Amino acid sequence: MITQLPALQVVIPLIAAPLCLLLYRPLATWLLTVVTSAAAMLISGLILAQVLDQGVIDYTFGGWAAPFGIAYRIDLVNAYVLLIVSTISTIVSVFARVSVASEIEAHNQGIFYTAWLLCLTGLLGIAITGDAFNLFVFLEISSLSSYVLIAMGNDRRSLTAAFQYLIMGTIGATFILIGIGLLYALTGTLNMLDLAERIPEVANTRTARAGFAFLTVGIGLKIALFPLHLWLPNAYAYAPSAVSAFLAATATKVAVYVLLRFIFSVFGKDFALDTMPLALGLAILGSSAVIFASAIAIFQDNIKRMLAYSSVAQIGYLILGVSLVSPAGLTATILHLFNHALMKGALFLALGCIAWRIGSSRLGDFKGLGYRMPWTMGVFLIGSLSLVGIPMTAGFISKWYLVLAALERGWWPVLVVILAGS
Repeated sequence: MITQLPALQVVIPLIAAPLCLLLYRPLATWLLTVVTSAAAMLISGLILAQVLDQGVIDYTFGGWAAPFGIAYRIDLVNAYVLLIVSTISTIVSVFARVSVASEIEAHNQGIFYTAWLLCLTGLLGIAITGDAFNLFVFLEISSLSSYVLIAMGNDRRSLTAAFQYLIMGTIGATFILIGIGLLYALTGTLNMLDLAERIPEVANTRTARAGFAFLTVGIGLKIALFPLHLWLPNAYAYAPSAVSAFLAATATKVAVYVLLRFIFSVFGKDFALDTMPLALGLAILGSSAVIFASAIAIFQDNIKRMLAYSSVAQIGYLILGVSLVSPAGLTATILHLFNHALMKGALFLALGCIAWRIGSSRLGDFKGLGYRMPWTMGVFLIGSLSLVGIPMTAGFISKWYLVLAALERGWWPVLVVILAGS
């Protein structure tokens, strides 16, 4: 059984998703979602333990060895991504029972939880697969289900937000598909490990550069990298509270993982960051995200929109770590990826509790909440301090590594941006 864990990681939520439509009672669909998420979390924990003990796991389907068959490849990084995605889904789905009941009509909750589990399936599949086209398929599964989840918000503007996300997400997916198609035409393979071996032979061709450019822009849209972030603020602000917490903690983080995988595992650092002028471009875009998104967040009256713009700024920090092209920078990116998932998930969960209690997420309505909801506001305060990077918090550690990486490279403007943005 333990040898089949990589397959079960994706198959269990995929099978459970349509079952939610067959269960008419909202309590039953919610319970199935929680149990499925918990099972995914348990499996990801076992996979992580196996990777720590035995090293990289290669799993092939149907006995067809890569590159001819579909393969899953799990190392330490994506094992942790699997764990964080499944853990966030479990925690937020427990919270979702009351939240969803108050925001979504009972007859639509089966559709809601079906979309939730499909989104979980897609995110787990993206993290675990070792096949580029398979990654695109899982990316579309998670994206399409995300559009449904966002559109189910009780504010009519959620439909506009979902449509805007649909348009930009489709453009991003098209760019990614074109990039993968160019790589396949050039190398004759879709297996990422095989691509990594063949790309150096054709790295100087225009096709390789075009494929890399299409992939980078497409993934940038999925990440919500400034200035391709326009879909994110409305999506997070008008989605149901549970959806905002789930997507803010997982979706963009998995997209950042995809960018890291293509840069460092498929194309290689030398091609992606040296041959192509990506490092400088990422530094400029990351710095712009930190400065402008942070400034816009300050002037938001809706706390959900404020946290959404904060997410755009935090994505800027993640991208700055990649642009620094150093072990410290990459460490900072990976650490901040996990830290931000936990911090932003906690903040949106706390905000969801507040919105359910007072019926508003406006800043002006927060007066006196420290007395009325001390524990909830305590969690919100701790998450906010960690987001800033105050010492003794998780956010401080990852930002400290970013500062060290900037000092090592002598990139003083980036150092100023990191400190000013915090």
